[in-house]
Amino acid sequence: MWSSDLPGVTESGRHQHTLTDLLYYVSNIPGIERLRFATSHPRYFTERLIRACHELPEVCEHFHIPFQSGDNDILKAMARGYTHQKYRRIINTIRDYMPDASISADAIVGFPGETEAQFENTLQLVDDIGFDQLNTAAYSPRPGTPAALWENQLPEEVKCDRLQRLNHLVAVKAAERSQRYLGRIEEVLVEDQNPKDNTQVMGRTKGNRLTFFSGDINHLKGELVLVKITEARAFSLTGEPVEE
Repeated sequence: MWSSDLPGVTESGRHQHTLTDLLYYVSNIPGIERLRFATSHPRYFTERLIRACHELPEVCEHFHIPFQSGDNDILKAMARGYTHQKYRRIINTIRDYMPDASISADAIVGFPGETEAQFENTLQLVDDIGFDQLNTAAYSPRPGTPAALWENQLPEEVKCDRLQRLNHLVAVKAAERSQRYLGRIEEVLVEDQNPKDNTQVMGRTKGNRLTFFSGDINHLKGELVLVKITEARAFSLTGEPVEE
């Protein structure tokens, strides 16, 4: 499994290949026009991997890097293996190489023992970074995990309140990020018909932004289409196809 960018050594003494090596290899295969990898743990997200994504035109400029919490004590309790400072450095490095890259992540609120101040550290991180998308959840005990047995579980009403506050901030920041697309021409990989409007198709930009535009799915599915963006919402775009 290509799960990290950390070189390892086999019993024979030979180095294992890394995710970065895999990207370079696959990008050389004829006919591959887009490469997107779903997620990477911050612990393994190296500058070499970021540089490869910058150098290889086939690799989409979209990075999904979960952070879970913006507070170091909560991250330690989660055994995440990094600090919020390291996470911020990763994002800064990505934006140094690719200022327009889309950043998405996962976050959890209401982890056992989380104080209001610690939750506000998560809000601060979200406000500072400005994610294009953020998958959020309130903590719920999972059988077999150490935290499920801890006595400092938070009340459901506290977790619900924090989740609503976080989601509001996420929507505001995502709407701000979307504005950069207005008037631009984006290459969209068509995936399917718009279920709410059968005169439209939908697909994704290289930055993973869902985009709608008029067209026939029977002719366009799987095609790359240039689209001029005319409307930008928090989590999706609308545009018009343009001639190449």
